[in-house]
Amino acid sequence: MVQTVLIYSMGEVIGDGLIKLPFIAGLRAAFPQARISWCAAKGQTVYAGPLKAVVAGYVDEVLTAGPTGAGALDVLPWVKPFGGRTFDLVVDTQENLRRSLVARRAARGAFVSAAAQARKADWPPAVVDRLARLLALATDGAGTPRPLALTDPDALAAAAALLPAGPAYVGLAPGAGGQDKRWPLDRYLDLARRLEAAGRQPVFFFGPDETDDAETARAAVSGALFPERDRVDGYPAVKGPLLAIALAGRLSAAVANDAGPGHMLAAGGAPLLSLQQDHRKAVKFRPAARRLELLVAQDYGDDMAALPLEAVDAALQRLIAGVS
Repeated sequence: MVQTVLIYSMGEVIGDGLIKLPFIAGLRAAFPQARISWCAAKGQTVYAGPLKAVVAGYVDEVLTAGPTGAGALDVLPWVKPFGGRTFDLVVDTQENLRRSLVARRAARGAFVSAAAQARKADWPPAVVDRLARLLALATDGAGTPRPLALTDPDALAAAAALLPAGPAYVGLAPGAGGQDKRWPLDRYLDLARRLEAAGRQPVFFFGPDETDDAETARAAVSGALFPERDRVDGYPAVKGPLLAIALAGRLSAAVANDAGPGHMLAAGGAPLLSLQQDHRKAVKFRPAARRLELLVAQDYGDDMAALPLEAVDAALQRLIAGVS
């Protein structure tokens, strides 16, 4: 019986951490009684920060200190990685062979290695598919990625207060880290007005550095909701990714650029239309949404503005109708 599990990675920034959530949920479903430890070998992971509350109940501890394989000398035989601890199952999610040798030393039972799988011709290009393969290997084919269910009662209560049952909510996340990854804001506003005309409730998601865009959207679409900014829920401690993921569970669909907010909406269970700049990134960093539509600007022209409103609207309607 597997009682202890170590997941070995180099670390996670917000996008990596969000993409891996269905893998974590599938792992917990496969080993409901096991103690799951997550090693961020380079010392930084959002599972010990912004996503700590999100993975509560799924990951029991995060290891970031001591010899963990990140150092060049950690592979030496007298070095004791992970404080000398061993585990019934070790899943190595990174692809460096030297570091994989360090992770293997912690396995007193099964060892599954992305470093070994990556040398095979059929190693999939998408991160979500790679994680799915590792999960299947670790569980003799029984485990599969699945949506992560939030366990924080305050987060669920906040989302229910901000988006109460009744309307058909559609999320819109116009932001992205780089301007080249953004579908123009005015197209999002046109899409929001179309949603209103069809009897659906547009819900905007803007980051803390996007105040000007949020105010532009508020002025242009008077009936839109901004739940992260207009707090009426009484749970001020619920914020950031935790709140966005909780709100996503109240949406009938969502549209987002290739950026963190899109991955948050996918992690929360919203059927997602992802607007991507090029095919390479669209394949490798495909959001782990339970239902997904992808549109790639490269198919229409040279930049995100080439994506026509009609194509986005049509894809969104397919998603809402459940025919994607």
